[in-house]
Amino acid sequence: MPTRILPAVGDADAVRSITTLLSQLPDAEPVAPVVDSTQLIDTLARLAAESVDELPEVVVVHERIGPVPALELIREVALRFPAVGVILVTSDASPGLFQAAMDYGARGLVALPLSYEELASRVQAVAQWSVGVRRHLGAGGDVFTGVGGTVVTVSGSKGGVGATLTAIQLALAAQASGRSTALVDMDLQTGDIASYLDVQFRRSVVDLAAITDISPRVLADAVFRHDTGLALLLAPAEGERGEDVTDRAARQIVSALRSRYEVVVIDCGAQLSGAGAAAVEMADRALLITTPDVVAVRGAKRAVRMWDRLQIRKAEETTVVVNRYSRGTEIQPPLIQKITGTAVAATAVPANFKELQSVVDAGRVHELESKSAVKQALWGLAGELGLVKVSEGAQKAGRFRGGERGSASFRRRKDGGG
Repeated sequence: MPTRILPAVGDADAVRSITTLLSQLPDAEPVAPVVDSTQLIDTLARLAAESVDELPEVVVVHERIGPVPALELIREVALRFPAVGVILVTSDASPGLFQAAMDYGARGLVALPLSYEELASRVQAVAQWSVGVRRHLGAGGDVFTGVGGTVVTVSGSKGGVGATLTAIQLALAAQASGRSTALVDMDLQTGDIASYLDVQFRRSVVDLAAITDISPRVLADAVFRHDTGLALLLAPAEGERGEDVTDRAARQIVSALRSRYEVVVIDCGAQLSGAGAAAVEMADRALLITTPDVVAVRGAKRAVRMWDRLQIRKAEETTVVVNRYSRGTEIQPPLIQKITGTAVAATAVPANFKELQSVVDAGRVHELESKSAVKQALWGLAGELGLVKVSEGAQKAGRFRGGERGSASFRRRKDGGG
């Protein structure tokens, strides 16, 4: 059986040299190369969704792949696709880098300039390892083989626009529909999820920051199991400790959560930290919450442009959610879409703080009544984002879509003016 090899190389010259050499290896079947980290993860996820047997046995990662650094990318592949063996191609073959690559999950390292003998030897060894892992999986081994859970980040265009409430209700909707869900407070200095859910806790996201290999047991020790079933990973009580969560630590934490939960909702707050930027970059869906007023919309536009400049996320890959919407506001969702250049969620959240005030003050937002227009809209948004398991009958009944009071969509606005 030929060995399928997927090169992940961003440099055009390196692509040619690596693919040429790979094609000369015995029993090798190089597949079309991918040019960046996002394309690699997307390709592997698509193949894994069909079957673990569809995955390539070997992935060759070039040291200059981007935008995610090579070692971080190797860790994510190792966590999400444990049946795939990864080889790092690098100009630095020092013992230090070799040890780091192994710690991050690589199965081999090949030095530049490439040697046919060395590459052939490493590919053969890694391919044999991959086949062995798949045989173990086929025998019912208890190893995670899925494509990973869905990660959604929720950021605010400025403080006070409702990002935390949105994140909590999205997570509650996913959990209530039967999906295992983690809710993470990545607003490291001013996070309020614990206050909103009346939680007293000892562990926080900081406890995972210095751990290089987050096992299921370590992760379970760090999360707080809420009465609703949500797994909470909270911001530290001492805000200054948030600086311990680097972008590298955040990538590892998000990857570990993705491999253990079907849905991961991350509250990133309104201030962009390195950890928050890493989460937004890794997310399947990145939400930016705004209210329909000039200051908040300007903040949304500023955030979108900053994400683009820093190569965190493109505008067209970001979804703006309009909170505190009413038909009478001068700034309507289509205008916000035009200003920000993003997609805008069809579900808008109505302005109705009265129904929220008692549960917010009591720290019991999970007890918000089902008839609440705000809750109906936010759970409708969860349905729009595909975070909930909804039967056909429930969809027709509007269980997760929200009622007429609960949400405002572009379709209705087109028909009804406003």
